[in-house]
Amino acid sequence: MGIAANVTIGNGVSIPQPDLVNLYGCTVGDETRIGAFVEIQKGATIGARCKISSHSFICEGVTIEDEVFIGHGVMFINDKTPRATSGDGTLQTEADWACIPTVIKRGASLGSGAVVMCGVTIGARALVGAGAVVTKDVPPDAVVAGVPARLLARSSGK
Repeated sequence: MGIAANVTIGNGVSIPQPDLVNLYGCTVGDETRIGAFVEIQKGATIGARCKISSHSFICEGVTIEDEVFIGHGVMFINDKTPRATSGDGTLQTEADWACIPTVIKRGASLGSGAVVMCGVTIGARALVGAGAVVTKDVPPDAVVAGVPARLLARSSGK
């Protein structure tokens, strides 16, 4: 674990326990805070002034814009049909799947334990409740919760 040499880290980034994270091939914006036991994979982008809470997993293909809150244990998924092996029983490689991008827009907040399926956009200032499973796009300023996540209200964006 740790921070690989191929990670781009902005100014004022706070990672209080760098030996307890796994960051490789990603970009982290200015003044972002990253908690312990977070993994951010290659090709993921984290904006400025974000908070990524402990035990969260941000996979390849995820773009998190500025001022986003990611609660504890949030999981992102980048493949709709994951398999360990190909039809002939051999282990799959990167050539056997397509990474499906996901975007979290500026100022959104994702509650602890949320799961975000690939290919969705969570709108600016949206609020995703703890434990929600996001399977489709979330509009800006929306409040969603549940399994699957459903619209509960519109927030004031504050």
